[in-house]
Amino acid sequence: MKTETVDGLSFETWTVDEVEKAFNANEIVLIDVRTPQEYAFEHISGALLLPMSFFTAEKLPSQEGKRIVFHCGSGMRSAKVAQASAAAGISPIAHMEGGFGAWKAAGKAYTGTNMATGAPTAVPAK
Repeated sequence: MKTETVDGLSFETWTVDEVEKAFNANEIVLIDVRTPQEYAFEHISGALLLPMSFFTAEKLPSQEGKRIVFHCGSGMRSAKVAQASAAAGISPIAHMEGGFGAWKAAGKAYTGTNMATGAPTAVPAK
């Protein structure tokens, strides 16, 4: 993981491998900040949905016991949400570099949509 500073605010950027390891060990809460439609189509199984358009940093739960890591489609929205969280005094806070696109490119498991039936389907890791 690396630390980024934007406009004097620091937050962490985690790789997909770091997120996967911590998520599988139940060490983090993974929050998807994409739209409900994006999430419904495909998402990381077990990730919570909190769309960026509804995000209020002050309403986040405490990080006692589990760290918060945000992700989106490419890493742009999650970086903005991490920055807003840092501005609200929440520290440490992190986001996943490259977003869900990087997760898929790395061959990680996720929940997708069966195009023939419209039903959710598990997409195994490659």
